Amino acid sequence: MTLQYDLGGLAEGQSGFAVPQERPALIPAPDYRDAAGGVAGLEWRRAVDGPKPYPRVHIDRSIRLTMSDGVTLRATLVRPANRFGQPIRTPLPAILNMNPYNRAVLDGLDHALHAPVIGKTVQTASAMMVADEGPLAGATRITRTFSKGLWDVFGINRNLVRAGYVQVLVDVRGTGTSHGKWQILGSREQQDSLEVIDWISAQDWYADGVGMTGWSYSAINSLQTAGHRPEELKAVFAVEGSEDVVRDIYITGGMPSAFIPLWLALVNGLKWLPNPATAVADVLRGDAYRWLSARVKSPATEMPSLMWGFLTARDDRIFDDPYFAERDPAIENIVCPTFTVGGWHDLFGRSATRVYSKLQMEPGRKQALIANGYHLDPGFGHERPFAPPRLDVLQRAWFDRWLKGVENGVDAYGPVTLEQQGGAWSCGPSFPRQEVAPRRLFLTEGPTGTALHAQHDGTLRSSPASRRRSLRIRPSLRGFVSRDLAQVTAGAAIVLGDSFATDARFQEEAALSFTSEPVDRPTQVSGEMNLRLNVSTTAHEGIWAVTVNDVAPDGTSTVLTNGALTASNRALDPSRSTYTDDGVLLDAYHYLTRSRRLPVPADEPVRIDVDLVPTDAVLAPGHRLRVDVYAASLPRYLTIVPDLIKARGRRQQLVLDPAKPSYLTFQTDGELGAAPVPIVAATAQRG
Repeated sequence: MTLQYDLGGLAEGQSGFAVPQERPALIPAPDYRDAAGGVAGLEWRRAVDGPKPYPRVHIDRSIRLTMSDGVTLRATLVRPANRFGQPIRTPLPAILNMNPYNRAVLDGLDHALHAPVIGKTVQTASAMMVADEGPLAGATRITRTFSKGLWDVFGINRNLVRAGYVQVLVDVRGTGTSHGKWQILGSREQQDSLEVIDWISAQDWYADGVGMTGWSYSAINSLQTAGHRPEELKAVFAVEGSEDVVRDIYITGGMPSAFIPLWLALVNGLKWLPNPATAVADVLRGDAYRWLSARVKSPATEMPSLMWGFLTARDDRIFDDPYFAERDPAIENIVCPTFTVGGWHDLFGRSATRVYSKLQMEPGRKQALIANGYHLDPGFGHERPFAPPRLDVLQRAWFDRWLKGVENGVDAYGPVTLEQQGGAWSCGPSFPRQEVAPRRLFLTEGPTGTALHAQHDGTLRSSPASRRRSLRIRPSLRGFVSRDLAQVTAGAAIVLGDSFATDARFQEEAALSFTSEPVDRPTQVSGEMNLRLNVSTTAHEGIWAVTVNDVAPDGTSTVLTNGALTASNRALDPSRSTYTDDGVLLDAYHYLTRSRRLPVPADEPVRIDVDLVPTDAVLAPGHRLRVDVYAASLPRYLTIVPDLIKARGRRQQLVLDPAKPSYLTFQTDGELGAAPVPIVAATAQRG
C-alpha cells in the first residue's frame, strides 16, 4: 500500500500542508502549521538562548565504564555547576551520546564554540556567512551549521546541561580511548549502550529518564538502542540516522559506495589518537597499554575484508547479509517518543522518510523533519522566516517535553515538516502528501529539443513508444562532476559549484534523457517512485544509474532524486516492496544477496525496476520533469571487480519496446501528460 499517515482533523486545505504567506501574529494560540512553530517556537528558542538555572558546567573527561565482558569504555560526564564550577547535587535527567569519532574531537569542537572570545567569534562569523548564490553558496551552507545548533547535538551541549540535564558522551568500544575491538554498530556495541543506560540509572546524580541523541552514527546507535526498549530510555532525537545502511549507501543497487572506505579510514585513523585530556593519567593507570594493545589487534577494522570483498566478491559483506541485518535498527519495536531529522540528498536519504513510516506510534510522539540538504549541512537553513527552529532548540524542546513533562507544545509540531525541493517549508500530517496519486510516464524516442546536449533527447509521455528502438550508452566519468558526487562526499563537493548541486547538464552529456511537457501550474511530486527499464548488454552484467530532475525554462536541470541497480540484482522481494492499493509497484525492494542474483544473458533484454529515493518537490509553471539514464555514475556507485570483469567491453542498451515499455511510476497532484496508473493485478506487476 502507499504509505500514508492520518492525523484526523489536522489536515488543512487541499494537501494537509500549510505554508504561511505572512509572519504569524503573536497571539496566545500558536499556529503549529508553521514550520517555525509559531509562538511556541519563539518560546522554545527563548528557553535555549535566555537565562539558565545553572551558570556553569562541570566536565569530567576521565570516566571509566566496565562492560559485562570486561572491556573498558571511556566517557565524558558533563553536569550543571554553580558559579564556582562545582557540580550541583540535584538528580537530573541524562542525555546519552555514543560516538565513534573520538571524544578529543568533541573537546576541540567544544572549545572552538564555547571558549571565551573564540567561541563567540566563530558563531557570529558563521551566522554572517550567508551566500545563497554564487561561488560561496556551497561553502556557506556548511559553515552556517556552526550557528544552527548542529554541533551542539553532535557533541557537548553546554546550553542543554545548564538547563538542567546531565550529559554522558561515550567513545564506543574500539574507538577513541575506549578499549576492545570496534564493532561498527554490532550486537556487542548495542549491548554496551544498554549497559551504559543501566550505569546511568544507578548514579546519584540521575533522575527521571534518559534521552539519546546524536548525528549520523550516533543517530543510528540511538535508534538501535531504542529498538531494544530499555525501560529508562524515554526519548530519542536522531539527526540523519539510517534504518537500512545497505540500501542507503553501503551497496546501493548492489554497488558499493566510495564513501564507505573513506569513512572507515577516518574512524580507524581517529581511534589511534590518545585523548590529551587524560593522556598522563592513562599512562600511570595502565590504560594506555590496554588501549594500545586493543588497537594493535585490530589496526584497521573491516578495511581488509572490505577490500577483499570488493576485489573477489568472496566476503559476504559485499552483499546484503545477516551481518547487516544485525545492525539495522528495529524501528518497529521503538516505543519511546522519537524525533528524526533527515535530508533529501543525505547519505541516508532513503531512510529519511522510512524511519518515520516504520515507527508504530501516533504522530506527535513521532516527528520527522526533512530538509533539502546533505549529510554535512543539517540545520543550515533553519531559523529563517517560516523555517524550523535551530536543531539545538528542537532538541531541547523535545527532551523538555518527554523527560521533564513540560507542556511546551512540541508534540503538536509537524508531525511531518518538509522543505519541498523547489518550494518552501511546510508542516503536515503525512508523507507522501495527501493529494498526490500514482501516475505513469513512459520513456519514448521522440525529441523535445530540451536535451540536445545528452546522448539522446527523448520524451516522457502518457503512452509507450510507438516502435522498437535500442539506445546505446557507455560508461562515463562525468559523475565526478554531479550531485551524485556531492551526495557520496556527504555534501562536501557542493563547495565546488553549481554542477555539483543544482545543474546536472554536464553529467547529462553522458545520459539518455527523457523530458516531459512543461507544467502550467505548480505541480507536486511526493513520495516513493519506481523506474522500470527494459535493458540489454553485450556482456553478462549491466550497470545502471538514474536520476529524476526538475528542468527549468532556461535549461537548468536539478536532480531531485536518484537510484541505481546492477542487472543481476533485479530480483524483488514482494513482501518488502511497496505497491499501490491497486497492486502497482511503487517502490522496489531488491534482495541484494549472493543467492538471489540472477543471470544476465548477453544481447537479451531484461526488465529491471530501479527504486529511487523518496522525495518531495514542486515543479513551478514552465518547468518539466526529466529522467536521466546512465551506464554508470562514478564514484557514487562502484562496481565490484568480478562484476566489472563480467561487464568488460560491454555495450549497454535501453530498449524502447511498445510490448515491454519503460516507464516512471510516481506520485503527483498534476497531470504532467501522465497516464493514471491502471488497476491491475498485483501478481502481474510482481513478475
